[in-house]
Amino acid sequence: MKYDVMLCKITEKKQLTGDVFDLTVEAGPLAEAARPGQFAQIYVPGKTLRRPISICGIDRTTKTLRFVFQIRGEGTAWLAETKTGDSLDILAPLGTGYDLGDTRRKAVFVGGGIGVPPLLEAAKPFGENATAVLGFRDKGNVILKEDFEKNGNRVQIATDDGSCGHHGLVTDLLKDLDFDIIFACGPTPMLKAVCKLAAERKVPCQISLEERMACGIGACLGCACRLRKDGREYYGHVCKDGPVFASENVVWEG
Repeated sequence: MKYDVMLCKITEKKQLTGDVFDLTVEAGPLAEAARPGQFAQIYVPGKTLRRPISICGIDRTTKTLRFVFQIRGEGTAWLAETKTGDSLDILAPLGTGYDLGDTRRKAVFVGGGIGVPPLLEAAKPFGENATAVLGFRDKGNVILKEDFEKNGNRVQIATDDGSCGHHGLVTDLLKDLDFDIIFACGPTPMLKAVCKLAAERKVPCQISLEERMACGIGACLGCACRLRKDGREYYGHVCKDGPVFASENVVWEG
């Protein structure tokens, strides 16, 4: 894993919903090294630990990185108050991203809530071969739909209250789709259901786990997770061994 630290200037900032923000930063070599599904650790003044934020977009032409994040505490609240022109101390790119393989395959990208942003860059090279199935609480929380469509991806939306798209779960929409591989990121119940469906269909599935992180490089035990390899169970780290894993290698609790 190759990563570095640098001060990155914010070139663009938008508010997507009441608590979801969109930042683009000049990232130089960090952008050149980044891969879909990886993340960054952003320094917050006065806090001992950096805040992990998934990489939403990578532009190697402009050498920029894009982050879409939700306010979930003091650190992300501070980040939401930053302005265009401010500089962020960023450690990146971190973790293991998605292995996209043959982008001519029919791929489905399944995201829930703030698990949607990490999928955007991964879906881009698939173009019209990809369907993004995205789940949100309601219409007011839908994000990045137009961005996936700009990729050429087909988009299907599910909401808990039925105010936009399908009234129900993203897995309801998957039952009628034909696909060769699944990429997913979102809450644990959704990921478990997606992995179950992938096993039933006998198609490969890669999932990005959401866990609380501390160091971000595997030096601590803050994001331990149960994994399986060659029939043996062991504990790995979401930050170092993931956050993306093959679905068959994850041992679910309960």
